[in-house]
Amino acid sequence: MNVTIPPHDPDSSGCQRISQVLARVGEKWSILIIITLAAGPRRFSEIKRSINGISQRMLTLCLRGLERDGLVKRTVYAVMPPHVEYELTALGHSLTEPVRALGAWASKHISDIDAARKEFDARVEHQGQTPFTTK
Repeated sequence: MNVTIPPHDPDSSGCQRISQVLARVGEKWSILIIITLAAGPRRFSEIKRSINGISQRMLTLCLRGLERDGLVKRTVYAVMPPHVEYELTALGHSLTEPVRALGAWASKHISDIDAARKEFDARVEHQGQTPFTTK
């Protein structure tokens, strides 16, 4: 697949809007929510249980952002107690293939990345600098 991205002025609104979309779909919780919902509609509590470490507040914020961007649909069922389900829209489903491809790439190359990190950290420590770490 050939993708041509037209040249943009970094300050243009088009580039800024693309950056906003990439920030949303590239965010770790969003990716995990998309993968979870790819299997079908889920209730809030089901999504929360399936994503280790996500807080209720973060899940709420991410679902709201994904819904705003048209990737997730929220359906409220008027029963007692109220029942709410989340599911991917057609647009959201179209994102599952690239997300899975990124996951497959990461899985395939994790040992290469680990080796590169180890080599980098050793070189930086040897130079008397503080190694780069992430949480």
